[in-house]
Amino acid sequence: MAVPTTVETAGDQDGEAVRPPRRRRRLIVTVALAATTVLGGTGTWLLYGSAWLRATQVRVTGTEVLYPEEVRDAAEVPLDGPLVSVDTAVIARRLKERLPRISAVEVERSWPHTITLKVTERTPAALVKGDGNFIEVDADGVRFDERDTPLKGVPIIELRPDRSSASYRHFGTKRLLAGAVQVAADLPKVAYRDARLIEVRSYDDITVQLTRGRAVVWGSVEQGAEKSVALAALMKVERDAEFYDVSAPTSPAASDG
Repeated sequence: MAVPTTVETAGDQDGEAVRPPRRRRRLIVTVALAATTVLGGTGTWLLYGSAWLRATQVRVTGTEVLYPEEVRDAAEVPLDGPLVSVDTAVIARRLKERLPRISAVEVERSWPHTITLKVTERTPAALVKGDGNFIEVDADGVRFDERDTPLKGVPIIELRPDRSSASYRHFGTKRLLAGAVQVAADLPKVAYRDARLIEVRSYDDITVQLTRGRAVVWGSVEQGAEKSVALAALMKVERDAEFYDVSAPTSPAASDG
């Protein structure tokens, strides 16, 4: 009598799985490639051809002085096209060129339909007095806007140099102005909030006029951080003084007049 032969279908005697036939493997690979192609084509169509992911609106955040409408107008975001194709770098560059008040801007795609403009505006550190107007300048010395009247809480810079002096010939108006802006940025909060005028007679002769007839002799632009610390401490101790001298920050002085 013939003895039946047992066929292993789950694995060989050593426990190894039996590989599917080559034809079946080719079918699996073909199906996987087809699925990938279909999914890829569908994804491309969703991004570029579908009405579901099109840019239809612009949202503006972070504005304080600027109006959201003028930011949107300056951005010129192309609408009704695929959201993915909007060039965010070009829009950011366009905004900074057209609106100097903007110091930084993030242009983001907010799916499914929105371009978001996150604006950071420049903050005026001082006003430069011009011919009938006042120019806003930030702490980096960037001039970004003009106004007809002073801005409350922001000191005005007045350049009063002796144009025949060696100091003026050496430094010139541009560097003297930059120095005054730096002084405004270096002032401690207790002095900045009361600062009304920054007078520049030379690179080494800068004075800050405060409210109530008080004044700070700042001297040169050098050692701004040290002078700031010295002035804050001096104003805390000598609250009723009329004059503060921090031109030599290691030996500050105060007097009543």
